[in-house]
Amino acid sequence: MSRTTPAGTPLGDAFHVYDTTLRDGAQREGISYSVADKLAVARHLDALGVGFVEGGWPGALPKDTEFFARAAAGELPLRHAVLVAFGSTRKAGVRAEADPQVRALLDSRAPVVTLVAKSDRRHVERALRTDVAENCAMVADTVSFLRREGRRVFVDAEHFFDGYRFDPDTSLRVLDAAMTAGADVAVLCDTNGGMLPLGLAEVVREVAERTGFRLGIHCQDDTGCAVANSVAAVQAGATHVQCTANGYGERTGNADLFAVVGNLATKLDMPVLPAAGLVDLTRTSHALAEIANLAPDTHQPYVGASAFAHKAGLHASAIKVDPELYNHMDPAEVGNTQRVLVTEMAGRASVELKGAELGLDMAASPEAVSAVVGTVKEREAQGWSFEAADASLELLMRGALGEESPVPFALESYRVIIEKRAGADAVAEATVKLLVDGERRIATREGNGPVHALDAALRAALEPSCPWLADVELSDYKVRILTPGGSAGTHAVTRVLVGTSDHHGEWTTVGVHTNVVEASWLALVDALAFAALRTRTPVAV
Repeated sequence: MSRTTPAGTPLGDAFHVYDTTLRDGAQREGISYSVADKLAVARHLDALGVGFVEGGWPGALPKDTEFFARAAAGELPLRHAVLVAFGSTRKAGVRAEADPQVRALLDSRAPVVTLVAKSDRRHVERALRTDVAENCAMVADTVSFLRREGRRVFVDAEHFFDGYRFDPDTSLRVLDAAMTAGADVAVLCDTNGGMLPLGLAEVVREVAERTGFRLGIHCQDDTGCAVANSVAAVQAGATHVQCTANGYGERTGNADLFAVVGNLATKLDMPVLPAAGLVDLTRTSHALAEIANLAPDTHQPYVGASAFAHKAGLHASAIKVDPELYNHMDPAEVGNTQRVLVTEMAGRASVELKGAELGLDMAASPEAVSAVVGTVKEREAQGWSFEAADASLELLMRGALGEESPVPFALESYRVIIEKRAGADAVAEATVKLLVDGERRIATREGNGPVHALDAALRAALEPSCPWLADVELSDYKVRILTPGGSAGTHAVTRVLVGTSDHHGEWTTVGVHTNVVEASWLALVDALAFAALRTRTPVAV
């Protein structure tokens, strides 16, 4: 039998970080893990250093059964975590050893089993259609059987807080049945996610005092309080906390593993991960979002790209003196970075800090700083936005510092034609006329849209003298029509963001105009200018 306690965690078995991404998290709308995905997620969680990884419900779902079979066959060697199988207690009127679902838990070969048990009398009577005595027998029999078979057992007391409020004696009776039979942890579940931190903490504290049992906590996020509720439960005495990566889960989700761990480690000084684990929070969060095929939440606490991003000029002025004045912690502790956003709200300090972030000494040129601040304010009033377009901002800064433009051509003209014929798809044709190294070049190309055609024609004209273009490709294109009004006048304004990449990374540029093609052209030109800049500026790999 494999070990049943986590390895390498400073707190050892005294405190459990328990991840249920592969079971509860997979219930999020839009997530569908393959078995290979599940194995990859488990490896990331183990590398991070969580104590327990709940792999799913063997016997109930074919993918979960296969996952445990492949894990047992050696495809999932775990350094820190312990693998957990999830399942239900035996059915009413059936012996535990004869229940197929319980047998499937044993067949999974997982060293730890988490059983879900009804702890709300209304659910016992209405959903299970049995009585409290039989429900408690179902819990006790199943726990006892699994313990005799050498498994460590945790029990999820489903709907505990709602049940405790309705009939506390029944809820405690279920806990007692589980713990007396040999369960190690009684996990109090806010299954409907309706609790608030102070009320939840009060119940946890009261249950701990009345029972003396080891308690865990499992919170859904229906009130937006899952993380706060989980931390409050720990402060009230829970020593086992269940979470999911990035808060994935049914409805509004579960307690976010990364926020819970971040709070416990940095605010309560609890070393709940191995020494090197905390700095991997951001990387792991983004890797698991990629596997789930979901965009990372940029505003997620601790690990989001905007978690330590500062926009207001007042903030930047203070950060320039001391980053701790406007950061609640050093972002490097969780593998994140501080960013300064240069917008119409920015002051001189914002531009200087952003310049330093980009490797430019803006502070040495007060005139350049003033020019950038003025240009940004003027352009943002016209609909431009540099928050997501660092490449365009860097080109603007370099121009203010007096650097020669890296645009490798001078435009004479461009033209785009859209042709639609009956029974055929519409085709865009673009022609560009450029001056490149004193030579006039003309190129015409077709594309599946005006921007695609323009990009192709531009590349065709430039490639003879810009061989690095072979490594540069358009990777994203976003259009937003801005509301007319204000200083932008009465015409609708189009903002275009173009994402471009090469072997070393990605960058984003912006263009704004009342004409979508011209806005796209401006963003494309900046994209190629930045690519040209990268060919003469060493790129950190």
